[in-house]
Parts: sequence; structure tokens; C-alpha cells
Amino acid sequence: MSNLLFLQTNQAVAETAEALGEVAAQPDGITTKFFELALKGGWIMIPILFLSFVAVFIFLDRYFAIRRATKVDTSFMNQIRDYIKDGKIDAAMALCSSENTPVARMIEKGISRIGRPLNDVNAAIENVGNLEVSKLEKGLPVLASAAGGAPMIGFLGTVMGMIQAFYDMANAGNNIDVTLLSTGIYQAMVTTVAGLIVGIIAYFAYNILVAKVEKAVFKMEASTTEFMDLLNEPA
Repeated sequence: MSNLLFLQTNQAVAETAEALGEVAAQPDGITTKFFELALKGGWIMIPILFLSFVAVFIFLDRYFAIRRATKVDTSFMNQIRDYIKDGKIDAAMALCSSENTPVARMIEKGISRIGRPLNDVNAAIENVGNLEVSKLEKGLPVLASAAGGAPMIGFLGTVMGMIQAFYDMANAGNNIDVTLLSTGIYQAMVTTVAGLIVGIIAYFAYNILVAKVEKAVFKMEASTTEFMDLLNEPA
């Protein structure tokens, strides 16, 4: 009996692999085939699909937001330097207001504190900088949760599928048919693959965004240092 079950299980796995091979070999019907395979995963595919949409949305939203934030005019700090040296504080403030970037908002806060102790100026700039960094990192914890949660949900589907397969075998008694196992094994394999795909993509997307945020923070710190050096220069 155990050998029979082993052979029938292998046959079900082979049929699943054959179905996956047909998907790759028939590009014209690839969308339909993938949809059919996804349906085999059962309801557990719904949260995995939801996490995939969430991950894609957060990545695109944060990618372009961080990209805009790191675009700073190379002549911006030079203009700020010239305005401050010439005593044109209002012109420097207007220039910062025209630039919709974290660096410009930080420098604007620093300019508004000119005349106070340098420690107060630096503290005000750091406070604005912390707020700007938190804005850039918005959604990253959710993306990290998707990267870790999707594979776990996929493995949950795997366990549920195998339980279904063994349950069907137990109820079949001596009349075990490979079709009884196919539903559970399909669910087990499809949910695992789907969860891993979403998790891997979300993981790489998260690390790409983290690297971009770090680059933006470096630019913000460099601009802050340059501004504080400007205030420390002798009159």
C-alpha cells in the first residue's frame, strides 16, 4: 500500500510539472495557463495576490518620491552661499521655498534661525531632517512585511494542501485515485511558488529603496555640513 501511495504521489507531482512545462512551451496561452494554475492554489492565493499589488504600489510610489527628493540643483548651495554673504536673507528663503526638496526645506529652516546660537541652528536643521527621512521611509515597513509574509502564507498553503491530500487519501480507503491527490498537491506547490515569487521580489525592492534612502540621507547631511560651515566662516 505504501509503495502504491508513493507511486501515485509521484505521478501527481509529475503531472504538475508537466502542466508547468506546458505553460512555458505555449506562450500564446500563457496568461490563461497561469490563471488556471493560480486558481488551483485556492483562497490562499488571495492574500498573496494582495501582497503583490501592495508591494508593487509601494515600490513605485517610494522609488519616484525618493528620486524626486534627491534631485538637487548643483548650483543651489552656491546661490545660498552668495545670498547669505551678501546679506540677502529674504532671497535665500525664497530660493529654498521654490525648491521642493528635503535639502531645501532643511536649509530654509536653518536660514530662519540665523542669528541664534549655532547649536540651535543645527538642532533645528536636524529636526527637519528627521521628519524628511521619515517621509522618505513611508511604506518601507509594509514592504518588508510583504517580503517576509508572502512566503509564510505560501508555506501555509503548502501545509493546507498536503493536509487536504492526506485527508482525501484517508477517506478513500482502498479506492485511492491519483485525482484525489491532485487538488491538494496543486495547492501545495502553487501557493509555495507564488509566495516565494512575491517575497523575493518584495525583498529586492525593499533593499533597493533602503539604498536610495541612504543615498538621500547622505546628500542631506552633506548639504547641512556645508551650510553650517558657511555660518562658521568669519564675517
